[in-house]
Amino acid sequence: MKRRAFLSFFLTLPLAAQTKKPDPQGPWDVPANPSLPNVLLIGDSISIGYTRAVRRMLAGEANVMRPLNERRDGPSNCGPTPRGLELIDDWLGGTKWDVIHFNWGLHDLCYRNPTAENQGNRDKVNGKQAVPAAIYKQNLEQLVKRLEATGSKLVWASTTVVPEGEAGRFVGDDEKYNAVAAEVMQAHGIPTDDLYAVSKSFPEDLFVGPGNVHFTLKGYERLAESVARSVREALARR
Repeated sequence: MKRRAFLSFFLTLPLAAQTKKPDPQGPWDVPANPSLPNVLLIGDSISIGYTRAVRRMLAGEANVMRPLNERRDGPSNCGPTPRGLELIDDWLGGTKWDVIHFNWGLHDLCYRNPTAENQGNRDKVNGKQAVPAAIYKQNLEQLVKRLEATGSKLVWASTTVVPEGEAGRFVGDDEKYNAVAAEVMQAHGIPTDDLYAVSKSFPEDLFVGPGNVHFTLKGYERLAESVARSVREALARR
């Protein structure tokens, strides 16, 4: 599927991040303090879930930002690597980023079927995998080179765990895609924030529900602690 066609299909998915309802927690488009370093978090709904906690943890230390939707009233789900290749320049914008903490994976390894009724048309029985591992690796290489060109300190976040019973993802593909990403990051000397290991240790009550890749607020808080720590380490290396 061509990149444009894939993007058009992806944007039709019912992602919570694209809702027009006012966010009860306040605006996402927050002003930056020019005296602080700038940190960009790139990722899917998992990173959306921990962004505000990371922002709170690094208050007074860094401006923590993430890509916003076209209306700038909510976060953009950065989705699979083809979406990243399509929109990376828009997300980077004209800001001088000191640290970029990034991830792609859960959407790449997901199987989807346009006729399936699960959210996002997830269907690992009759669906097609969004981005096979070999293409995922090629896409990551391109994305890493683009991010390296910014001169930012980069931190890769490993893909979080796929639980048993997930509708569009096979258990074990998370480890497979993380291994592919690890090869790319090691070749480029990019450190990894191992969110897979963090989430692998979670008890059931830190997941939204059985077979769901998303986490409760407490789960996102735990992920945010790891992200904030890795960002601080990257800031120290500037």
